[in-house]
Amino acid sequence: MKKILGYVKDYFIEVDKRIFLLSAAFIAIFIFCNYYFGINDAIFGLSEKYQYACWYIIFLIAFSFGYLLLVVFQKDLHFNDRKFLLLFFIAPAIFSWKMAGNLDFDFSGDPHQNLYWNQVIYWPLKVVVVSLLLFILWKVTREEKPFYGIKTRAFDFKPYLIMLLIMVPLIAAASTQADFLAMYPKLKDVSFINNYDDNGWYKVLYELSYGSDFFTIELFFRGFLVLGFVKWFGKDTILPMALFYCTIHFGKPLGECISSFFGGIILGIVVYHTRSIFGGLIVHLGIAWLMELGGFLGNKFLN
Repeated sequence: MKKILGYVKDYFIEVDKRIFLLSAAFIAIFIFCNYYFGINDAIFGLSEKYQYACWYIIFLIAFSFGYLLLVVFQKDLHFNDRKFLLLFFIAPAIFSWKMAGNLDFDFSGDPHQNLYWNQVIYWPLKVVVVSLLLFILWKVTREEKPFYGIKTRAFDFKPYLIMLLIMVPLIAAASTQADFLAMYPKLKDVSFINNYDDNGWYKVLYELSYGSDFFTIELFFRGFLVLGFVKWFGKDTILPMALFYCTIHFGKPLGECISSFFGGIILGIVVYHTRSIFGGLIVHLGIAWLMELGGFLGNKFLN
């Protein structure tokens, strides 16, 4: 844990304060515009192809801002590198596909069963497709091993469990807030399964499916956007990633959206030094399931 705290301390000592403050100001304005003008809700009211286009623009703006600051203040000119440009422009495209649209497979004549199974396979399917696309990019660009942070050798999970324990009181406090309880637990999106006698395994399967999404997120943001770009910009890849990462939380409670920027930076620092996404995955997945539990308890005892 001391080592991780040291990594974080060193990062904030070494980071270009102009770039950091301008990045923080930019994302604060972006967050304000989203919640004031209802950008996220408006996008999800569009058809799938327009959702994709809108998310691509938003992600590209956020992702490019941090790199443009590096060009202005540090005169980094890697935008001339074809491999960098390929990864730079394809990154928002991949995650825009993940964000846009829902599945509509026909599993059963029962509309509730159809709805349930489409939601359950949604996240694992995204894991497979996004992982495959990133693997292809990894092979094409001939990146160093391991594949975007899939490294478990000499991995120590204890510091990440301590980080999770630190988050427990914060999640408990959030679980008393109306906007949090309106969002969590995600399980209530399939609350109709309560009518089934064997609903227990339906709930477990849904939560496992939901948990798989955090592998996609850690592989993409910390593995791909940090380790995939590190040979050009070193640890300066962390801020652009955090800006991009924050925008995928535009549909979440305001506090969660704001904290995602700083959480993204911390997880980016960890993966930069450890070259493994699994520490961040433990923290992220643990927080997600703690939020599910907090939402369940909060809705049960406070509403």
